[in-house]
Amino acid sequence: MDTLTVEKRSENMRRIRCKGMKPEMLVRSLVHRLGYRFRLHAKDLPGKPDLVFRRQRKVIFVDGCFWHGHRCKEGKRVPKSNTGYWTEKIARNRHRDSISRKRLIAEGWKVLTIWECDKEPDIRAKVEKFLPK
Repeated sequence: MDTLTVEKRSENMRRIRCKGMKPEMLVRSLVHRLGYRFRLHAKDLPGKPDLVFRRQRKVIFVDGCFWHGHRCKEGKRVPKSNTGYWTEKIARNRHRDSISRKRLIAEGWKVLTIWECDKEPDIRAKVEKFLPK
């Protein structure tokens, strides 16, 4: 059973944003410090990738573990209330992500996903391998 009132739960959910969150800002800062320049949230590309490198035809998604069903501890967590809704919601998100990535690849883009749980040294190594100078 949900411990919050409907109004309080609604207020909490309204505060959740999909752009400019801490993991995305960390990746953006790191990529910029490495000397790469990029565009943000290209609406003309499937899935609206977080970082877009048009000349290289590469994109980076920064995904939240819970919202996108990562296989880490946070991604495997199932809420105690309304579990049916959340299980279906996360499954739909994963399906949508998969379709977006397949479309990008079919259009000739290379795709990198960085997860919220990734640590900065791992992110740096992934980015340097993905975007060699």
